[in-house]
Amino acid sequence: MQSRTHLMTALAVVLMAGGTTACGHLDAEPITPAPRPTATFSNIGYADWSEQEPDYRFYPGDEIEMTVPSAPELNKSATVQPDGRITVPLVSPVMAADRTIGELQASLSQAYAGTLLRPQVQISVKATAPLKVFVGGEVGNPGVYDMAGDGDALRAIIQAGGFKTSAKRNQVVIIRRGPDGRAMMRTADLLKGLTSPGGADLVPLRRFDIVYVPRSGAAETGLFMQQYFRDLLPVSFSYAINGTIR
Repeated sequence: MQSRTHLMTALAVVLMAGGTTACGHLDAEPITPAPRPTATFSNIGYADWSEQEPDYRFYPGDEIEMTVPSAPELNKSATVQPDGRITVPLVSPVMAADRTIGELQASLSQAYAGTLLRPQVQISVKATAPLKVFVGGEVGNPGVYDMAGDGDALRAIIQAGGFKTSAKRNQVVIIRRGPDGRAMMRTADLLKGLTSPGGADLVPLRRFDIVYVPRSGAAETGLFMQQYFRDLLPVSFSYAINGTIR
């Protein structure tokens, strides 16, 4: 039980270390060692799992379609740059990363207020950058992978080289940042997907999800998990916006 507590604590620490921090560049956030657990698994503090779809926030690589009804000549497609900004006509680059459609529309309308009599701007998502997810544990090639927006846990594992023979396929761990910023955790039985097509609990993935495949028949140790994520998780797994860890 104690080793399972070490495992889940370490995974939660890794998830909360990823996210958004300083404007203007992709940046690595240090992954601090997991605190020593003081009680049982139930005291780790995971939030209840929720499938609630949060408002989409733009990410570097996303393509945006901007429409200005009062000035169609300003209509433009723009790509969110690595520094989080987009470049549009007549105004300075505008921060788009980590903003919702409504927030970006408001920022652009404000930027055009000194130029247009009716500066209302409409924004739509033209294309999204690949999702970055971390796949670790008993898979062929643990690491960070780019996935399409319809990716799921089984596809992520296949992309990471598939299950090792030592993998516990029926208890794959998924960790995600919840709507309130806290880590959520659930397990998924992917063994069914290998023995009964269409029967697996596939779990659609979101950006920065962690998929961890435990070892079958053996407990993971806290020290192994701490070293695994601290030393092997690539530094580009998170990016920085506005100096705030989300």
